[in-house]
Amino acid sequence: MRKQALLGVGALALAGLLGGCAFSGGGSTGGGESEGPVTLTFQSLAYQDSTVAATKKIVDDWNADNPDIQVKLTQGSWDNVHDQLVTQFQGGTAPDIIHDESSDILGFANQGYLADLTPYLSDDVKKSVSDDVWSTVTTADGKIVAAPTLLQTYVVYANKQAFADAGVDVPAGDELTWDDLQKVSKELTADGKFGVGWGLKQPTAAIMNTALGYDGTFFDVADDGSAKIEVGDDELAVPEKIHAMAYDDASLDPVTLTQSGSDVLPGFLGGKYAMYVGGNFLAQQITETAPEGFDWTVLPPLAGSDGPVQAANPQTMSVAAESKHPEQAAEFINYFMNADNQAALAQGDWLIPSSSDARDKVAEQTADQTGWKELLATGEDLKGAPFQKATNYPQWKDQFATPGLQQYFSDSISLDELKKQLTDGWSAIGG
Repeated sequence: MRKQALLGVGALALAGLLGGCAFSGGGSTGGGESEGPVTLTFQSLAYQDSTVAATKKIVDDWNADNPDIQVKLTQGSWDNVHDQLVTQFQGGTAPDIIHDESSDILGFANQGYLADLTPYLSDDVKKSVSDDVWSTVTTADGKIVAAPTLLQTYVVYANKQAFADAGVDVPAGDELTWDDLQKVSKELTADGKFGVGWGLKQPTAAIMNTALGYDGTFFDVADDGSAKIEVGDDELAVPEKIHAMAYDDASLDPVTLTQSGSDVLPGFLGGKYAMYVGGNFLAQQITETAPEGFDWTVLPPLAGSDGPVQAANPQTMSVAAESKHPEQAAEFINYFMNADNQAALAQGDWLIPSSSDARDKVAEQTADQTGWKELLATGEDLKGAPFQKATNYPQWKDQFATPGLQQYFSDSISLDELKKQLTDGWSAIGG
């Protein structure tokens, strides 16, 4: 669930505030084997001001109630978390508690860098999360290597005034098919304005997650994490649809495909795009930056031939295998996972809690707020995807999938050439 955004001001301030909190060899302790309280390092990737504040409050509340187990908060970044963790694991300086996402952690788990949390997670935590979501953080031999926290989905935001001006009804119902999205986008394109803007500068996560709506799985993964790749019509359905909207219909601004979601947002808020596709976390930026009177909503979940299915790729909380205090670290994770905490974090980032109890709290607390009902609905059909358990997926994503999709979306290569790049790339890294 990596967000394509830079650290916000609040996160940078927090990083400065916590600048003295250096990593301490995975299990830094006030006592180690000597007497004194246990001190655990927690590397957080929260970056929006509201979520940074919610995370800090959780840590402060825990520390106030648990003088014998103190948590020291440090700041990481989604932009380089994988490389940072590689360096930390290899150097023996990993934090005790690690914030990441499921598609990134299983490779580390297979290399022995993450602790098995199965004995330590509470029954309440285990029962509150669906089996599909637990599968994304469970190794082939049944070890739970993380607690899944918040879930990102890809949603369609709509400028209701743009629909009214064009005489087009705002889509309603349980789902929005890709064909209907394309149809509506054409109807909304006129006078130099586009039906859709979609920031796909980093396209792989969006494509891999939404491909499941067409049963596009990409990989067949063995128990050891090795995988065979298969790129067929189902896997290519979403990129082909996006390309057609950009270059055949001219209803999706092709320039936005080279930009980040944050770069495209001003065009949506300024009326250039009637619809805007992006991660649900971008709703926070809409609420903060939309001009007064901007009337927006979230459309029903995008659906392919298999329905409104997306990949469950939750943010995660893991414990480093080298930590001297895995049990105490898991105690903090159990606390971090309680419904009140997850609801607060979810609302800070406009994400979906993996916990059913927390989702109920969010639904109740946001009942009168624009977009939340529709946004929560996109989390009802999430399931684990094979790519999340393919050991070499992060390398393939960075070296082959992302540049290949970027070339396709810039109309530099054909669909067949994209297929070849994705397939040959997996072979090249020994996937």
